[in-house]
Amino acid sequence: MEFTANDKKNVAIETSTGSYDRCAIRTHFIQIGEDYCALVERYVKPLWQEGDLLAISEKIVSLCQKNVVYRKDMKISRLARFLSRFATQHNAAGIGVGDVYKMQFAIDRVGAWRVLWAAICGGFCKLIGKKGVFYDMVGDEVRGLDGFYPDVFPVYGEFGIPLPEDPCGACNEIRAKTGVETIIIDANDFTRDILGKSDGVTLTDEQLCEIIRDNPAGQDDQCTPFILIRKTS
Repeated sequence: MEFTANDKKNVAIETSTGSYDRCAIRTHFIQIGEDYCALVERYVKPLWQEGDLLAISEKIVSLCQKNVVYRKDMKISRLARFLSRFATQHNAAGIGVGDVYKMQFAIDRVGAWRVLWAAICGGFCKLIGKKGVFYDMVGDEVRGLDGFYPDVFPVYGEFGIPLPEDPCGACNEIRAKTGVETIIIDANDFTRDILGKSDGVTLTDEQLCEIIRDNPAGQDDQCTPFILIRKTS
């Protein structure tokens, strides 16, 4: 089987732990409530060999878990409307808290006072050239929220997609039901995070991030949420 890469991405990569090939596996447009184990069986297992590692986009796991927040169910507060006016709405990594729905999500998840204090600290730090303080203070759950914008897929304008629930548990479930060692990643062209991994994965998070440092899944409309990783040397 010949591995294939997304446009402008490479199949092979050299890392401190060796050389790897990465295959971007195209799927259908995955809907809320699908079974991620069934998806692995359908799309990954026909290509999988013993020793391969599967990287899954966090967005797909959350969709399968029905872990979404609908725009229609959110009540936008005055604080969210006020603070979002001073924040970045979009950046290269995705939607920012300049979008009032993401700001409201932050308030709902971590509390109004924490968000307000983070906004104040973040604003002062921007004046001295330090960025990202707001997200450092409100945490990964807010930073990792996807959706609420229809730029790539119109349906994603209707809901937000938080980070998966119990990502290590999801990876171990996939391993138990399919035999495939799995990691769940939150990646874009600028940052990469390992959210969970099955118990049989021996590489550290830093080593795993090396293997996906160029974001082989892409972040547009590729529909390649599965990356099959195979060590070649």
